[in-house]
Amino acid sequence: MPDTSRPNAAQVASPSYRLPALDQDFLLDDAQRGVRFLLEYEKAEQTLRRWGVRSTIVVFGSARVRDNGNPQHAAWYAAAREFGRLASVNGGALTIDRGIRENVIATGGGPGLMEAANRGATDAGAPSIGFNIRLPHEQEPNAYSTPELTFQFHYFAMRKMHLAMRANALVVFPGGFGTFDELFEIVTLRQTGKTPHIPILLFDERYWRSVIHFEALVEAGMIAAADLDLITFVDTPEAAWNAIAAASPPARLPATA
Repeated sequence: MPDTSRPNAAQVASPSYRLPALDQDFLLDDAQRGVRFLLEYEKAEQTLRRWGVRSTIVVFGSARVRDNGNPQHAAWYAAAREFGRLASVNGGALTIDRGIRENVIATGGGPGLMEAANRGATDAGAPSIGFNIRLPHEQEPNAYSTPELTFQFHYFAMRKMHLAMRANALVVFPGGFGTFDELFEIVTLRQTGKTPHIPILLFDERYWRSVIHFEALVEAGMIAAADLDLITFVDTPEAAWNAIAAASPPARLPATA
């Protein structure tokens, strides 16, 4: 017969008695980093599959740009918003073909030019993705990414993987260190053949040539001259969309709406 006279409160309260899936101390321990990494991959992956997202168009750009005040910033914001709309209308994000969506706008999920691209997709009535990252100064998701497709990551590496793995194209609006990081990550993957050939478009040639002397890399022998062909400069939302449409596999691009 069990001894019912001895209380078992200490056993029930012990951390070892918690179910592993419900034990936050266990899950957040250094030894479980690999498990957490896998969870970040699977949560976004399974959600995107349920939504039928097969391909994306990734838009990077500064979080500091707003649609009012600085006229140059306002112009960049308007262009990113219009590009998000154009790509969503013409790229297949609105069309579910056998349960599949193509060329869904995906951003880093934050404010500024990321917000603008998500907002353009919303203007078109299309879903869009926000891949947010948890930062010391908490990043808030913008109000225009589709709520069910708004994610939060702890690991930059997993966030970058999700940004890159479905991308049909990368459109990079003006930005700072974070934008440079994401740009050169994708350029390096293309240069080394780790990703398929996709358009890498830099919006506003004057800006990009003023902040990066690309030809100096060739002159110094750091890259091959042919590596400059990995990037294309565009100055209008229409030019950006046309470059993507010209380069994308026909199966992934429905007729222009």
